[in-house]
Amino acid sequence: MLRRITQPRRTRAGFRHFRHLVMTISICIICFNEEKNIRRCLESSKWAEEIVVVDSMSQDRTVEIAREYTDKVYQREWPGYIDQKNFALSKAKNDWILSVDADEEISQSLQYEIKAEIEKQDAKDGYRIPRRSFYQGRWIKHSGFYPDRQLRLFRRNKGYWVGKRVHERVHINGEVGLLKNDLLHYPYNGTISGQVQTVDRFSSLLAENRFQEGERYSLFLLLLRPPIKFIEVYFFRLGLLDGLAGFIIALTSAYAMFVRYVKLRELCNRVGNQPSL
Repeated sequence: MLRRITQPRRTRAGFRHFRHLVMTISICIICFNEEKNIRRCLESSKWAEEIVVVDSMSQDRTVEIAREYTDKVYQREWPGYIDQKNFALSKAKNDWILSVDADEEISQSLQYEIKAEIEKQDAKDGYRIPRRSFYQGRWIKHSGFYPDRQLRLFRRNKGYWVGKRVHERVHINGEVGLLKNDLLHYPYNGTISGQVQTVDRFSSLLAENRFQEGERYSLFLLLLRPPIKFIEVYFFRLGLLDGLAGFIIALTSAYAMFVRYVKLRELCNRVGNQPSL
C-alpha cells in the first residue's frame, strides 16, 4: 500500500517566525576623497547582504575602489550631511541599516554581535555602538573619545537622519538598545595635519550654525572658552592619561574653539554687524 507523505502545514505564525530568522542588513557609507580609508571600511563590510556607497564627486580613486565591492555606488553633489545620509538610506532595501563612515571599520566581534542581535525576537528598533578611536598611533581611551556611543544600527522603517549642518543624528521611532563591541575609528588619517584640516572645515559649519541661531561674537568668550576647553579635555576628561596624543587633542580642541569664535566674528562683519573689537 502506498502512503502519501504530506508536509506539515505552515501556519501564519510559522511564516512570521521564518521571516524573523532571515533579517537582512544594508551598510550605508557616504564619502569624499577617501581612497586612503575606504578599502579598509569596505573590507569590514563584506559580510552584509548589501553595501550602499554615496560619493560626493571625489577626485581620487574612492569610487574606483568602492566599485570593487558593490554595484550600488552613487555620485551626487554634496547637499550636507543629513541629506546625503538620507539619500543613502533611500537606496537601501534591507530590513536593517548600519551607517558607517569611510574612516571606520566594523570589528569582527561587532559583526557577530550585530548578526545575533537583529535575529532576536525582542530586538530593539535601534542600537548605539561604542566607538574606539585611534590617533597618533594609539587608542585614545580618554580625552572624551571613548566610549563615544553612536546610534548607527536601526530598522530601515524606523529611523532617519535629522539635525543641523554638523552633529547629525538618527531619529528612531521606537526603543534604542546598546551594543557591547566596538566600531573602530581612524580619524584625521592619524595626523595633526588631518586634524587641523578637520577643525577648519567643522569650525566654519559650527560658526554658521551659531550665527543662524542668533549668537554673536564676544571678545570675552573668545578669550575665555579656548583655555577652558583645554582644561576640560586634558584634566577633567583625563587626556593626560593618553600621553602626547592626549595633549595634542586638548590643544587642538582649544584651537578649534578659538577658530570657531574668530569665524563667528567674520560672519558678523560680513553682514554689517561690526564687532567693537
